Amino acid sequence: MLMAWVTVWVLRVLMDHFPCYDLLSKLSSSWSPLIRRIFLLGTPTRLIINSIITSATFFDLLLRDDLMDLQLRLSVGRSRIIQYSFIDKLICAPFSLRAEEILALLNNIPATSRKYQFAMAMADKIMDGNFRDGHAELIQVNRTALSSAFERTLSLLSRSIQQPHASDDSGAWTSRLDKRQQLSGGVVYEGADDVVAEKLAQELLWITNKLRAYGAVDEAMMQWSFASALASLAFSANPRVQGYIVKISAILIGDLVGNKVEVSTEVKFRLLVLWIPLFCYANNGLSYPFLTSFEKIEVERAMDEAISTLPPMDQEVILINWLQDFTMCASDWPNLQVSYDRWCGGTRLLAQ
Repeated sequence: MLMAWVTVWVLRVLMDHFPCYDLLSKLSSSWSPLIRRIFLLGTPTRLIINSIITSATFFDLLLRDDLMDLQLRLSVGRSRIIQYSFIDKLICAPFSLRAEEILALLNNIPATSRKYQFAMAMADKIMDGNFRDGHAELIQVNRTALSSAFERTLSLLSRSIQQPHASDDSGAWTSRLDKRQQLSGGVVYEGADDVVAEKLAQELLWITNKLRAYGAVDEAMMQWSFASALASLAFSANPRVQGYIVKISAILIGDLVGNKVEVSTEVKFRLLVLWIPLFCYANNGLSYPFLTSFEKIEVERAMDEAISTLPPMDQEVILINWLQDFTMCASDWPNLQVSYDRWCGGTRLLAQ
């Protein structure tokens, strides 16, 4: 603005000494009001006029270029924001495939093979790297891969207990071992199916701990709460297999309380009503206990707290079933008498 006023005064001084009114007829209607005002006040020579017009045009072009460049950058920025999620998925897709493939291979590799530990170490390395990166998409890769592995291993474990010596994928390597022994005249290993079931139970416990470590234990809780077939088969399972199932159930029920995880009331109810009976009848280990005395106390406390958060009707179903099982079994754990007394007291208050 200051330069414009200086230019006006310079033009007025020049006009007093060099009048040049014939230039007014040559003004273009497309010029800006500022240029017209300058000519009305008086203009010097054509050189000054051209320099002013050239400067204004150049300034307009600069403004127009800057505006176009800004619009281009904004559009590119918006397109980048839109493309980020797609690019992230493309980048994370190989990690997802690798994690899922390695976890699937674990089900088919014999636990005695040195490649089994190699595959497990590779799975640990990939998932730990994804978690340390802190990227939301990579963390979701771990969650998806482990959830899929938990579902697959749970299904294989149920089938291995239900159908001994099955010729499915879960027992492929033991089936080949049995066939070789039969062809060579050797004695068939009677417990081959138990070996498979124990291996799968160990893998399921490992996957459960991984889901807990990566903040996705709710996936295991949801699937475990609907594993009614395995809950029934676990009563007749091999004691070692049964022990791993008890361990998984204790871990998941223990995580129900506090601020560790949030699950629906249905999942909480199904976890308790399905797996408390197994706690009553299961063997706590032959050579060593699967649950220590301290762990039993903690799980019992978690069960009591979880039951107290359920509706009275759900509490009734759980506690009536527990009372029947607890009085019939030889074990003194879990003792939910505190929960039962509290429920009875609440029922009396409702009846009044």
